[in-house]
Amino acid sequence: MGEDPASQVYVGSKVRTCEALGVYSEKYDRPADTSEEELLKLVDKLNKDPKIHGILVQLPLPKHINETRVLCAIDPKKDVDGFHPVNVGKLMIGEPDYLPCTPHGIWQLLIRSGVKIEGAEVVVVGRSNIVGKPIANILLQKKEGANATVTVCHTRTKDMSFHTRRADILIVAAGKPKAITADMVKEGVVVIDVGVNRIGGTKQAAQQVI
Repeated sequence: MGEDPASQVYVGSKVRTCEALGVYSEKYDRPADTSEEELLKLVDKLNKDPKIHGILVQLPLPKHINETRVLCAIDPKKDVDGFHPVNVGKLMIGEPDYLPCTPHGIWQLLIRSGVKIEGAEVVVVGRSNIVGKPIANILLQKKEGANATVTVCHTRTKDMSFHTRRADILIVAAGKPKAITADMVKEGVVVIDVGVNRIGGTKQAAQQVI
């Protein structure tokens, strides 16, 4: 909904990926002033559509819409983002049906790159429901490819550098550009930054995505 630059990048990437894999997809663009009721009606319609097997609501939503209410309206069996409370609960106990896409991608990147996760000191910067909390839960699970010691830092963390300098693996999901600088990490740390931020001018043409 709306014209959030990061959301447009993510949605475009998802559509292209579906096309490349031969997966049928439908994209529903809605203006930022769409009402919550209108959005809920669309979700209900897709819940009932037998040809639709997965529903992705691109976050963040405009401030006038209750994000939790919208996510709870999605059929848990079609909630391929893993944001419905039922699926969040299953993730917490280590029995997920679906993993949130970006955290799952981070996890697979670590595993496929041969990074040792078990016993590692992992610091996650950011506590969003989209990335920060899910990746923290994934990496602390008692299972192969996890078993890390996880610390989550956020805007109220008193001394972030104290934590980030201890990290063997640093995952940054912050809505602030240059949140981590070279003096805040130790040599040899594995860093994954999934934050998308714009810097520079006020006009999109004069901005840089980092």
